Amino acid sequence: MSAFLTSSRISGAEIAKELAFFAVIALMMSVMILGVETVDRPTGLELAVRWDLVLTAIVSTMIGRLALIMRRENMSRIGQAVLITLAAIAVFEMFVRFRELDDRWAHPVILDMASSSITSVIVALAFIGIIFTIAYFSKKTAVAEADTAPKLGAKIQLAYRSNTKKIGALGIAFFVIFPFLFGENRSAIDLATLVMIYIMLGWGLNIVVGLAGLLDLGYVAFYAVGAYSYALLSQNFDLSFWLCLPLAGIFAASFGIILGFPVLRLRGDYLAIVTLGFGEIIRVILINWYDLTGGPDGISSIERPSFFGFADFSRRVPEGNIGFNELFGLEYSSMHRLIFLYYLILVLALVTSFVTTRLRKLPIGRAWEALREDEIACRSLGINPTNTKLSAFAIGAMFGGFAGAFFATRQGFISPESFTFLESAVILAIVVLGGMGSQIGVVLAAIVMIGFPEMFRELAEYRMLIFGAGMVAIMLWRPRGLLSFRDPTILLNMSTKDKVAGEVK
Repeated sequence: MSAFLTSSRISGAEIAKELAFFAVIALMMSVMILGVETVDRPTGLELAVRWDLVLTAIVSTMIGRLALIMRRENMSRIGQAVLITLAAIAVFEMFVRFRELDDRWAHPVILDMASSSITSVIVALAFIGIIFTIAYFSKKTAVAEADTAPKLGAKIQLAYRSNTKKIGALGIAFFVIFPFLFGENRSAIDLATLVMIYIMLGWGLNIVVGLAGLLDLGYVAFYAVGAYSYALLSQNFDLSFWLCLPLAGIFAASFGIILGFPVLRLRGDYLAIVTLGFGEIIRVILINWYDLTGGPDGISSIERPSFFGFADFSRRVPEGNIGFNELFGLEYSSMHRLIFLYYLILVLALVTSFVTTRLRKLPIGRAWEALREDEIACRSLGINPTNTKLSAFAIGAMFGGFAGAFFATRQGFISPESFTFLESAVILAIVVLGGMGSQIGVVLAAIVMIGFPEMFRELAEYRMLIFGAGMVAIMLWRPRGLLSFRDPTILLNMSTKDKVAGEVK
């Protein structure tokens, strides 16, 4: 161990004692959560013991704690990469071997572990490649790393801030051509559409949280208002999606103003509690107002959008209408509707981003940022905090209503179960992890939080464990978010590059 430490003040015995303590904690927490499973047998439910998962959890916890110790004791990057890689390979091998056993503890475990598999070799080679990559780019000592790390971070920050428009244009181009790359993959289009919904919701909440600095834990309420507004208007008044979409935004904005009035004098935790209560009030109303909302049963058979009123996407077109495939002379495919919905939410998200970006440069946007930094100074400058807060809530809620209307027409069915507090927490986490106020950061965070867990859904119970580990890693190494810096709103007598360079120093 000492060969890899450059400035260690902790002995091997202290490290072992600390690892043993966390191993005991992991054992106590994992015995009942992972170690016991109910199995449906012909004779009834029985408890099956899963010691392999308990042991995997303990070793994984020890590896994570060892990584934190090495980071705390300034171990060189090469040492960290070598030790963590070897430990990770050992855990992977152990997990794979345990899973390959028919009777996990009846066979000789050591002999079974000695066998090899192509998967294990590939994983080991990948880790070794990571080691050499890190070793190539790292310095010889931690002191040299400490001197160069801020400069490297400043260069990355300067490169990003100087090329924000180019990065955004490349991102838009990728999302535009995405259906051409995965046009026949239904699951890929569905996943991209879901990610785009959360990107739009993140950008809407970013107005309230990132720009105005108002912590909102009930944003899902506006999402629900937009969804139910469209569903009720389309079914009770036979209105099309294109007419209901702006109305859903208006209704959601009205609820945003209703929420804004009671919280004008609240800040911080108190504001969060009230907004959380507002979201729960909306959900309880949706559950109990059975005559209007259908209660827990929800609303089904919601009308799907047509091609701007000119054509339908269904196979059997109503008499007097024309099908989308007939309009363009194409063979019928159910993918046409999915691709159209994808481009529809893409346009809505881009409109959200464009409006937000433009508003930031207007007096109202600068008032939001002033309110976020210091409300007392904001008052002293003659800015009306009441109107500023209400405008932030209303505009953010409006985009949430648009997203809700799209969600309803995409699903064809909505119920109160789709608008729980967990949804608000996920949207807020996207904004915070992406970097509050950062548009591109929201996109990255939505892909990480929504896209990756859905891609690894086959891992079943383990995907959320991996997701949680990723969240912890982001909180440790990027506590202010993936992109915690933003382009300056106002440039005073200097170019963008000079302004960015001045802030980076």
